[in-house]
Amino acid sequence: MADMDNTRAEPVEAWITGIGLASSLADGLGAHWDALAQRRINVDSTSFAPYIVHPLAPVSFDTQIPKKGDQRQMEAWQRIGTYAAGLALDSAGIKGNSAILSKMDMIVAAGGGERDLAVDSAILSSDAQGSSPPGFLNERLMNDLRPTLFLAQLSNLLAGNIAIVHGVTGSSRTFMGEEAAGVDAVRIALARIAAGQSDIALVGAALNGERKDQLMLYEFGDFNLKDTFQPVWAREPKGGFTLGSAGAFLVIESKPHAQARGAKPYARLTNVVSDLTRRAHPGEVTASMETLWSKLGAVQSDAAIISGATGTEPATAEERAFLRQHPDHPVRAFATAFGHTIEAQFPLGIALAALALSHGALFPPNDPTGAEIEMTAAPTQIVVTGTGHWRGEGMALVEAVS
Repeated sequence: MADMDNTRAEPVEAWITGIGLASSLADGLGAHWDALAQRRINVDSTSFAPYIVHPLAPVSFDTQIPKKGDQRQMEAWQRIGTYAAGLALDSAGIKGNSAILSKMDMIVAAGGGERDLAVDSAILSSDAQGSSPPGFLNERLMNDLRPTLFLAQLSNLLAGNIAIVHGVTGSSRTFMGEEAAGVDAVRIALARIAAGQSDIALVGAALNGERKDQLMLYEFGDFNLKDTFQPVWAREPKGGFTLGSAGAFLVIESKPHAQARGAKPYARLTNVVSDLTRRAHPGEVTASMETLWSKLGAVQSDAAIISGATGTEPATAEERAFLRQHPDHPVRAFATAFGHTIEAQFPLGIALAALALSHGALFPPNDPTGAEIEMTAAPTQIVVTGTGHWRGEGMALVEAVS
């Protein structure tokens, strides 16, 4: 088992003071809370059949990305992320505050850029004819891709676009590595604030689930759910995920910094822990999650769990085994409603936990198997889990601020 990282928010307490959400369910916090309360699920089973995706709900990008030129040079996943980042800054009350934005850290988890399928198809078709000269591939890529599109393939361009559009110009870090990248993005943000190295950070990720190239990529690993949509806990034994479209960004801030500017917290981010098991033998994910749970700190008996379970197997069954060891904690697997958003999954889970704590209620279950039970009491703690579809485990403790 790999060494575990444990970041404890001491001596500086970290608050979540801003949340930006745009997804297949809704645009903005109030609309998301309403959609969760209504157990809404937005899936498209026909456009990419036999695969199922969660398309982005209607969003007016102009409200957060006013320049059409900026929008045109971004691929869809970058527009979603830049838009959600703007929502988070608005939520924190610091949109346009250059004094704060100029020293704000930014940590973004991102995958690879989107492909130009027309160019890819033309190259493959020409190459398949068997008469391609030496250097054919490089020549076509250099000549057929627009410079802006070529640059869009760089994952850290999402952070660059956020800096350009919103003026976040402190330090910048970008992580790649699917779900584990999202865990580490939040973990590093918390670690820097806890250590007094940072006062305020913007952290998050985005995914466009309506990408044929990603569906093809994950089909090679047999990770896609096909034909018929089912809630996460009902997908055993075959399993599979449905790609979701979402941007999820958080403003994480030291308590003294937030108090000095009169910011109201949604919740406190107390701890983030991560692991990277080899998964060479059955039960390693369950054991990893149990160890992570023990490292979170004091988890109360009435804490809820917001699970980032993807639906893929065997990871989801192993997480289910871990959850069965904690049967008194109500569970919500949000991938049922949102789909699986890869790098954005862990930040999205924390955003939902903070939103629930700020409302003093856990959103209702959305599962026919009985794995999710009702919770009528106001939660004071929520544990967020993140189990990668093939690698990477993480966990966070989010608490109400009294």
